[in-house]
Amino acid sequence: MTTPKRADSFGPHALLALFGLAASATATADFLTDSKASLELRNFYFNRDFRQDGAAQSKAEEWAQGFLLRYESGFTEGPIGVGVDALGLLGVKLDSSPERSGTGLLQADREKPNRAQDEYGELGLTAKLRASNSLLKVGTLQPKLPIALANDSRLLPQTFRGAWLSSAEVRDLTLDLGRFDRINLRNSSDNEEMQVFNGGARNIVLGRSKTSDALDFAGASYKWTPALSTAYHYGALDGIYRQHYFTLGHALDFGADGSLKSDLRWARSVDDGGSNVDNRALGAMFTYKRGPQSFGLGYQRMSGDTGFAYVNGADGYLVNLVQVNDFGNEDERSWQARYDFDFVALGMPGLTFMTRYLSGDGVEVAGRAEEGKEWERDTDIAYVIQGGPLKNLGLKWRNATVRSNFGPDIDENRLILSYTIALW
Repeated sequence: MTTPKRADSFGPHALLALFGLAASATATADFLTDSKASLELRNFYFNRDFRQDGAAQSKAEEWAQGFLLRYESGFTEGPIGVGVDALGLLGVKLDSSPERSGTGLLQADREKPNRAQDEYGELGLTAKLRASNSLLKVGTLQPKLPIALANDSRLLPQTFRGAWLSSAEVRDLTLDLGRFDRINLRNSSDNEEMQVFNGGARNIVLGRSKTSDALDFAGASYKWTPALSTAYHYGALDGIYRQHYFTLGHALDFGADGSLKSDLRWARSVDDGGSNVDNRALGAMFTYKRGPQSFGLGYQRMSGDTGFAYVNGADGYLVNLVQVNDFGNEDERSWQARYDFDFVALGMPGLTFMTRYLSGDGVEVAGRAEEGKEWERDTDIAYVIQGGPLKNLGLKWRNATVRSNFGPDIDENRLILSYTIALW
């Protein structure tokens, strides 16, 4: 018997009704004068070499141009302010071929999946209602929550669709409540039902529910002092998993001797009747900063019958989530060492450097007695032009090397040029 689908509660009809409310409201000066719009131009070159023996594809290499048009209105007057946001996205192929596709920059052709489309795009609309210090958004959303972290690591950002209420009525306390019913992947123009990420050695087994049309969530974040904050978030991908996420952040200021930032995270994930998800994830990152230099040390530990669970296409909120891997496989233990430098101290403002090394072991690889091991080394060099006709033009080179005894061996380079124009 086919399980009936839940009503498409955030589909076009519900959104149009809210936009009708916005359109019928009086367009006050605040609605117009507080609005802002920008156009981001993002040029992205991606090259990933697969170095392992017997790789089905030797290289993934593509080049594309992205256009990101963002509009945010102000709010109408009255006890309930009404507003509208819009996100227009367009990706254009500059170079690709069937032998080199699959970078995540471009949308695949529907009839020939190994060939990238010449262009793809979408328009995301969001209705918003504000009352006092509470804000309700319905439509296209880009959350930055532990249980739903929107991915923006390619040409165009990934988005969710749904309803999200954020409230800050109590001082230093933020409450979040909502539901997402669709996800739009970073190389897609379609809103799709959600799946759980099951790459690497996650070892997640799904039952009848392969997809879900409901990610329900709630959370509370409290700032105890300017230096100490804690948070709890709950997320449930209907029919697949439920997740509890606790975070603690602390900053210790040593004055002239620098500062120490602590980032502690713990998550418990269990099945929701349609999978075998069972994971405990512990993460800790400590960063000491003094002058232009930062030194970071991180540790992450997975336990349970599966790896860490999160929505496929989004990001997992893990301290060891880096350029290629997140080190969230079953039973994996991993550590990270990171170094950052800001060249403003040497008279070169706008130039920054980052390098890090991560190593993971203890991975439970299905069908193998030998434990899985992997490591990754990343380097970022970024420069933002500080003046002249090209002021605020950003250039970034990202390099990564990955080696694994259970996954692909990768050498990767990304070159990103970005420029944002404020339209008003």
